[in-house]
Amino acid sequence: MEYQGRAARGTVCLVGKAITFDSGGISIKPAEQMDQMRFDMSGGAAVIATMRFAAQRKLPLHVVGLVPSTENMPGGHAYKPGDILESSAGVTIEVLNTDAEGRLILCDALAYAGRYRPDAVVDIATLTGACVVALGTHCCGLMSNDEWLLDRIYDAGMQSGERAWPLPLWSEYRDMVKSDVADIKNTAGRWGGAITAGAFLGAFTNGYRWAHLDIAGTMLSERPRAYQALGGTGASVRLLTEFLTDWKKPRGKGPVPGPRTSVGPARPPKTKGQPPAAPARKPATRKAKTGKAGRRP
Repeated sequence: MEYQGRAARGTVCLVGKAITFDSGGISIKPAEQMDQMRFDMSGGAAVIATMRFAAQRKLPLHVVGLVPSTENMPGGHAYKPGDILESSAGVTIEVLNTDAEGRLILCDALAYAGRYRPDAVVDIATLTGACVVALGTHCCGLMSNDEWLLDRIYDAGMQSGERAWPLPLWSEYRDMVKSDVADIKNTAGRWGGAITAGAFLGAFTNGYRWAHLDIAGTMLSERPRAYQALGGTGASVRLLTEFLTDWKKPRGKGPVPGPRTSVGPARPPKTKGQPPAAPARKPATRKAKTGKAGRRP
């Protein structure tokens, strides 16, 4: 989906995970509460709702919505532990657990987002139970490769009432998802599971600002509240609409890591004369009206 506002002040890509039902695949989930896995498309639903908001409010932005979608079921043709997959970015992935499937469709969508030369990319996903263990059901997890974008998402969450709490994305977590037989593996085990899932996604975002929202804990309300009905909550829609409404174009052309954000690509770019391995393409140089390089804040 694509919305082109008048006098657009920048390009923002929203990427939403939409697993229509997640049984876990061959690494099947326990039967208890498996029915709730119909909500595993909540990230995609949030992107669609936010795209509608942008169009109705006629925001002065170029907004792109990417919703990778499938279901995760066991079967004779299902993928299995031990498989080696190749992503659309050319990065090879070792499959250790088929229940870590959402990141496998998100990484291709994040690679695809690079062709729009975005000023920022935000992915939204019901990604890990580990995030629910860490933060409970009152906020979502937030990770990024850029300090400016992380602060903007955090502020939008506080303003909208959909709080997002930053988790560190240090290089040590990136090392945890390295594979001995491929470029990267789809799970690093239990310890720091929410962060290593974010580190996996961050490996496909070289070249642009990116933030990841893990909404596994906030996707569902098990009891009605004054502002929420029972069931699906529309998690992150208010946050995203606040973020887009208050958008200010960042300075510079790429991510600026800091004390909370330091994840690199899965593989370094290839040498000159060969196609780059990183998912995002280098933006073409544009001459600014003022004659100065870079982008205004």
